[in-house]
Amino acid sequence: MERTVAQKLEALLALQQIDSNLDAIRKVRGDLPEEVMDLEDEIAGYETRVGKFDKDIAGLEEEITRNKQTKKDSEKLINKYKDQQMNVRNNREYDAITKEIELQTLEMELADKRISEANARILRKNDEIKGTQQILAERKKDLAIKNNELSVIVSESEDEENKLIKEREKFQVNIEDRLLKSYEKIRSNAMNGLAVVVVKRGACGGCFNTVPPQRQADIRDKKKIIVCEHCGRIFADVEDIVVAEKPKR
Repeated sequence: MERTVAQKLEALLALQQIDSNLDAIRKVRGDLPEEVMDLEDEIAGYETRVGKFDKDIAGLEEEITRNKQTKKDSEKLINKYKDQQMNVRNNREYDAITKEIELQTLEMELADKRISEANARILRKNDEIKGTQQILAERKKDLAIKNNELSVIVSESEDEENKLIKEREKFQVNIEDRLLKSYEKIRSNAMNGLAVVVVKRGACGGCFNTVPPQRQADIRDKKKIIVCEHCGRIFADVEDIVVAEKPKR
């Protein structure tokens, strides 16, 4: 069934009141939710860094293992060449074997150098891990404190918030998608979260710019959706000013 403009405006105004109440509840939490998210992101970054350090150390340990094997292989070859030197037939063969022994000796020295460098890098990585883990532990403590503060605040208003969310879902169903999207867009761009307002004392309830009398009359008629020409907020109604009667003398 097609809803009238008046019904649509009524539903939008009710939705706005619910959202304003939700905003007030969430405002009490201040920056805590963002602070919690920032800490969680920071902790994830430090954990990733520690994981990278661990991976680097594993790679360096593999490099050390390879170089130790290189040393063993070179040592075997040196022993083999020394045995061969005992059975050479001439000086040329002796010199050739001697060069092979020297080459393998250099390989062993190079492997020792690489092992030493890798061990030094492992020590530095372990120092970096230790420092990062200390910071990580501090951030986790901060996160626990912030989460506890947030939990206390949320628990105090949780029932009311859930009730408002359910009410919001009911009113949301009664608003067509196009109009709801426009409402959400205006709300996201408004500093105070107001997308639907009433005219108060001849001015827009959002930006406080004057609304001409003829436009006020059109808003009262509720024949079409009218928005503020200054801020784009939707006008739901015009608030009538009640003038108090002067006491009789």
